[in-house]
Amino acid sequence: MNELFLILNNLRSLRKETRELTLEQLQDALSKFQQVVQEVEAEEKSLNKVNKEKQDKIELYRQLLLDDGITPEELLNLVQNKAPKGKRKPLAAKYKYVDGAGVEKTWTGQGRTPSVIQDALNAGTALTSFLI
Repeated sequence: MNELFLILNNLRSLRKETRELTLEQLQDALSKFQQVVQEVEAEEKSLNKVNKEKQDKIELYRQLLLDDGITPEELLNLVQNKAPKGKRKPLAAKYKYVDGAGVEKTWTGQGRTPSVIQDALNAGTALTSFLI
């Protein structure tokens, strides 16, 4: 792609590369090139229109804020002072049990039930017997 641009952008290279083409081939390539340029121009106009509409809306909202006695800085401070969501604090353990290796462990009550507790529950033991 870069090589093509260098050829198109340099008149001497362009002449060299197109020397063996007929006039009809050159005119056909020119019309296609002009079509691409027109498409890019139309796309840029559309993008500029969207950006202008967005800027107009921003100006409208700014003016509405000022009319209500609110400065944009006040609104910005309000938005920035909102506490960001982060990781939640770990839950405190609610249940204590001894695993198969004889190690005492705890469980918060959320997530998958440890197999030792599940086996005891299946055997009819109440969950409250594991409370800390």
